[in-house]
Amino acid sequence: MMPGKHVPVNMLVMALENLTGDYTNKVLTRVNDHVIRVSVMTKEFYWHYHPNSDETFQVLEGGIRIDLEDETIELQPGQLFTVPKNAVHRTRPVGDRSVNITFERQDMETIKVRQPERSII
Repeated sequence: MMPGKHVPVNMLVMALENLTGDYTNKVLTRVNDHVIRVSVMTKEFYWHYHPNSDETFQVLEGGIRIDLEDETIELQPGQLFTVPKNAVHRTRPVGDRSVNITFERQDMETIKVRQPERSII
């Protein structure tokens, strides 16, 4: 192995640099046919599902709520949760901002849907 060919990724620095807007994500690295992204979220993301990939969220800072059709999962720093493929969901920050890592297929499709009829906390 030649020196300088492999560079470690500092996820927190990546999360804080050049990420602006209500919902922004950036690819950190690729692993086989998957991608690992960091996202900064200040507003909710729309209802959607992924027909060809599970999606795993891990919280680094703040917290997120993952609304599913029949329940809401709340994650705090260090916790992770996997949304199975085809599960209708949306994410929203707890408080002003959340910083999260997501693990998903590189070719993941996102299909936007209407909000399910249920009471959301």
